[in-house]
Amino acid sequence: MSTYRVSSSRKIGARPARVYAAIADYRQHHAHIVPPDIFPRLDVIEGGVGAGTRTRVEMRILGTTRVFEQIVTEPEPGRVLVESNQDGSGMTTFTVEPADADESALVTIATDVAARPGVSGLLERLVLSAMLPRVYRKELARLAEYLARPHP
Repeated sequence: MSTYRVSSSRKIGARPARVYAAIADYRQHHAHIVPPDIFPRLDVIEGGVGAGTRTRVEMRILGTTRVFEQIVTEPEPGRVLVESNQDGSGMTTFTVEPADADESALVTIATDVAARPGVSGLLERLVLSAMLPRVYRKELARLAEYLARPHP
């Protein structure tokens, strides 16, 4: 089955290690960075930090609610984290690159979606290709705002 990719990037004014730690910690931090209007629920089923974490995520888009169970892997710990949908429908990759002599981070959120055949698949691709970058821009803005606040 073929796939297509949808992504968005942003520079975050925090050290890459701190950015990555916030993304990888599903128990303490990740829920603060996902837009609640799009992701009203993010439940940790197992683990909670980095590889081996299992989550159940509720996503609302265009009046439709979908629930995904995901498994988290870290192909490059500290740099690349991947959330793979258990049903094989897609995977989202968070990539954190150093910027500004390691004082900032360039963060990219990219989703590879399994392309469904036919007209419905084409329509889904058009909608997701338009909607997901907006969702990711919101998520990246929330990440920047969250990391700008002091945390214990």
